[in-house]
Amino acid sequence: MNNEKPATTCTKCNSLWQQKGETNCWSEPGQGPGRPAHCPATLHEETVKATFNEYTGESEDAKLARVAARVEGLCYQPVPGSDAVNARWTRVEDTIALAKLMGFRKIGIATCIGLLDESSRLADILTAQDLQPISVCCKAGSLDKLKLGLKEDEKVRPGTFEPACNPIAQAQVLNEQQTDMNLIVGLCVGHDMLFAKHSKAPVSTLVAKDRVTGHNPAAVLYGQNFYYKRLQKQPVIKMEDKI
Repeated sequence: MNNEKPATTCTKCNSLWQQKGETNCWSEPGQGPGRPAHCPATLHEETVKATFNEYTGESEDAKLARVAARVEGLCYQPVPGSDAVNARWTRVEDTIALAKLMGFRKIGIATCIGLLDESSRLADILTAQDLQPISVCCKAGSLDKLKLGLKEDEKVRPGTFEPACNPIAQAQVLNEQQTDMNLIVGLCVGHDMLFAKHSKAPVSTLVAKDRVTGHNPAAVLYGQNFYYKRLQKQPVIKMEDKI
């Protein structure tokens, strides 16, 4: 007998959100739309309720949750004469505000070598805000990709020396320098996972790498009816290409 719970599908609430501007989770308890069967608060009620304890008290998680909520409020400002709000801060400003309110000073930057210019500009801003940037490039150590088991034709530029990304080293180097928080700037998919897994300090992604969209991955989600319709029609990679 299979007792596995069905998957939570909060995306199904999108139509309700678009029509009414509210969902069960964005309503006062007992008011607004009813809780759907696919809701995580229904399927995983005990888990959801248990997490509330993590946001109270004086633990680091509780403090981070409170500060993040404060930053969210500071990011927006009301529009006079309306119930609408406008965002007034960029992601960089959000990040700086959170660091300041948390009492963080050493800010690690795990940067892609292709975004050294952006990371340099970020470091200048952090310094101007009386924070201490500490940066580590993804190619630290010049580890030959061939030593990872890749084939020559799997390189970006076959026939040339090509170093592999080294996200575990990036994390451990920043760990040794005891950073208070770490920022990902353009690490590859997968490498960002390894970095976050091995980082002792909390990690936030400032730049999600996407060369095609100018590092704006969400652009693909807005082009489903034209440029990126192929994502609904054909596989990105064939199963026989799996490692």
